[in-house]
Amino acid sequence: MSDSEAADLAACRAMLRDGSRSFDTAARLLPRRVRDPAIALYAFCRVADDTIDGDGGASGLNHLRERLALAYAGRPVASPADRAFARVAARFALPRALPEALLEGFAWDAEGRRYAGLAELRAYAVRVAGTVGAMMAVLMGVRDPARLAGAIDLGVAMQLSNIARDVGEDARAGRLYLPLNWLCQAGIDPGTFMAAPVHSPALASVMRRLLDAADAHYRRARPAIARLPVGCRFGIGAASLLYAEIGREVARRGHDPVSGRAVVRGSRKLQVLATGLPGIVAPFSPLSGKTVPEGAFLIDAVTRAAWRGRQPSPWWNIPERVLWVIDLFGRLEQRENART
Repeated sequence: MSDSEAADLAACRAMLRDGSRSFDTAARLLPRRVRDPAIALYAFCRVADDTIDGDGGASGLNHLRERLALAYAGRPVASPADRAFARVAARFALPRALPEALLEGFAWDAEGRRYAGLAELRAYAVRVAGTVGAMMAVLMGVRDPARLAGAIDLGVAMQLSNIARDVGEDARAGRLYLPLNWLCQAGIDPGTFMAAPVHSPALASVMRRLLDAADAHYRRARPAIARLPVGCRFGIGAASLLYAEIGREVARRGHDPVSGRAVVRGSRKLQVLATGLPGIVAPFSPLSGKTVPEGAFLIDAVTRAAWRGRQPSPWWNIPERVLWVIDLFGRLEQRENART
């Protein structure tokens, strides 16, 4: 790596530390050959999100598409994130359709789009999270349809978990992601709920449906996680377990996402990882063979792209790796307690 490339990557790392401790933590669980390009990828995604927020939907999207075109042409704008992303896109033959779909999802957020049913909500989740799953899979050397489908499922599941956790905060900020037909079937008027978000048995029934949908995607993703390159399974498996636990915490709170934000405590995270990681990283179950219909275009884009890279898969001692992951989260929890 040249000095200029190292400087760009350092700037991307600093962006992570300042903007997303969660991703910074997750990145530590990946082997360096995946971690460094993932950092560059995420930095560009952060720049894109900030640009959409700052410039508005249509104008911001057009500007980012121009930047994306320059990156894929090998002439990125003079920004560490753009330069690092351009190198990653070229090195891994990353299909342009994937980041373009992500930008489209950001634009949907900026315009305050709402979703009539689960299929429409999945289309949004595919863009803002399934794309990230697919891009991470490409960085790991995964390009076959079955495992790509699992990566997209995991992204969609995580996004649904986030939506479940943030219903109250989103409503108070003027955002609504719950399927409108589910709300109407439960007797909830979306306008009334947005004006004064309160919890109710009817809302709890909607939340159960949302968490059930998320769990279905987690189940379909699990066999694909177990078939990632060995050094990548623990980081992705840990993320899967901890995001799924967000939904369980919402359920433990009576499926109430309005009265307070569901938080998974550090001690619970350690317990979830200790009990769940050993089972999630071994390929016991067959791949589902199913594809999220709204994400099929991502799989088509990846499988059509030329791939000239390598897929190194060094063996990692599984028992030692599990202990290392648990120890890392333990140390992070100690730091959190020291700050409070």
